[in-house]
Amino acid sequence: MALPRVPEGMFQFTTTERADLHTAVMYAFGEANERLETSLTFDQVRERLRQVGFYAPVDDAGLTRALGQLAAWELLDVVQNHAGSYATAEEYERKNLQYSLTRKGEAAFAGVQHALAVLTTSGALQTAVLDAIGDRLGELGELLKDDDPGVNRRIFTTLQELEGHLDALRNNTKSFNGELQRLMRAEGADLTTFNDVKGATVAYLQEFVTNLDVRADAISAALDVVEQRGVSVLHSRALDGAELPPLQGADPAVAWLAARRAKWDGLLLWFRPEEGTPRVRQLHDVARRAIVSLLQVLDRITESRRRSSSAASDFRTLARWFANAPSEDDAHRLWGTAFGLTSARHAHLAHADAEPIPTAATWVETPPVEVSALLRTSGRTERMGRTARVRDVKALRAERRERAQRERAELEAAWQWLATDGPLRLSAFGRLDHDTLRRLLDLIGRALAARPDSDGLRRALTSDGRIEVRLWPPPDGRVAELRTAKGRFRGPDYLVDIRFLAAGPSRKVSGA
Repeated sequence: MALPRVPEGMFQFTTTERADLHTAVMYAFGEANERLETSLTFDQVRERLRQVGFYAPVDDAGLTRALGQLAAWELLDVVQNHAGSYATAEEYERKNLQYSLTRKGEAAFAGVQHALAVLTTSGALQTAVLDAIGDRLGELGELLKDDDPGVNRRIFTTLQELEGHLDALRNNTKSFNGELQRLMRAEGADLTTFNDVKGATVAYLQEFVTNLDVRADAISAALDVVEQRGVSVLHSRALDGAELPPLQGADPAVAWLAARRAKWDGLLLWFRPEEGTPRVRQLHDVARRAIVSLLQVLDRITESRRRSSSAASDFRTLARWFANAPSEDDAHRLWGTAFGLTSARHAHLAHADAEPIPTAATWVETPPVEVSALLRTSGRTERMGRTARVRDVKALRAERRERAQRERAELEAAWQWLATDGPLRLSAFGRLDHDTLRRLLDLIGRALAARPDSDGLRRALTSDGRIEVRLWPPPDGRVAELRTAKGRFRGPDYLVDIRFLAAGPSRKVSGA
């Protein structure tokens, strides 16, 4: 798809030596169009120049050349008024010719107005626009339920309002984002004003992102309702309500429907795209990052105000001290005092058995490590001497092996104690060890996390796949009470069936 091109000479009237006069003439015709006056004579153009604020002297020849130049750029159309009556030849010459804006001229004037508006306005993040988009979508969903053709006009006007709110959201967001990025890059001379503006911007952004997700979800839900009725049905009924005038050549309905589809696609990109992240979510991320960046800038400004001098000044002073140091040893002592970049001589010491200690644990939570008294005086942990023999770790390995075997045996004993020969009540377990209760609740939790079948049965397996637990809801709503040495546990009296998938012993429990 080729990029659209601006017609040649469309904005040339703004760059000439007489750009002020040419622009004033265009404003005169623009004001006439606002009053539904389609054409102006020479005298009317001169009169309108003063009304638009152009008071510079201009003779008839100069105004005639300006009108002719605008006509040469195809911005003005010149026609003769054959229906008029004229008393003199001079009156005929001044009133016979009538000037009006061409389609190109209307576009050029609108472009200048838009450019000046962009330069003089700032964007905004308005939650009211998001609420209005959600409200219009909700109204469209309700209107589409009514098949009465008389409702089509309301569908058209509501769709126009929706597109207007979407355009306002897009334009204001783009403009505000540009202003925001410039603000984060700015370095104001007046630190007080600079600080106040950024602080107010942070508060503004925080207020905007509050409940932004809720509003976005509401708009997405309203889009679902409209799309269930059919977007093509919405556009066709809006086209009927638009009452487009007949034109020569191509059917205007084709271009109108294409524009509506493009607007709807833009709405989906903002709130529910087929792929990727919705732009409203991206806007949320941009606002969050901007808040963090602005707060960091504000912290730097506050820190710089607290400092008696800047970092650059400190480094320059330190450089002078280094240059005036009496000897190299003095320079080294100055370096150590200023930066303190010496190694922590005890940080390399490790625990005798460091593997059981989590790497994420803080130094406060870990066991202490003995530090040699020689480390502070000589910088060494031990006296230099013969190389020590390699430490024998057989005993440590044996201790770990025994601990692992003991834990495994306890786990097997707990599983075997909990295994049943069939379904039984949870209350049948009665009194049990606290660790065994913890493993029983873990099995029940796995089963409750599974989806039940038609009769309410839930199935789950342990992580190693050796044990299966089946769980049924209590048929009578009874409450089970299990007792341990640390207290009592109460809960629904489920029917539980715990079994080894491989053959193994089971605990005999009655009372199902």
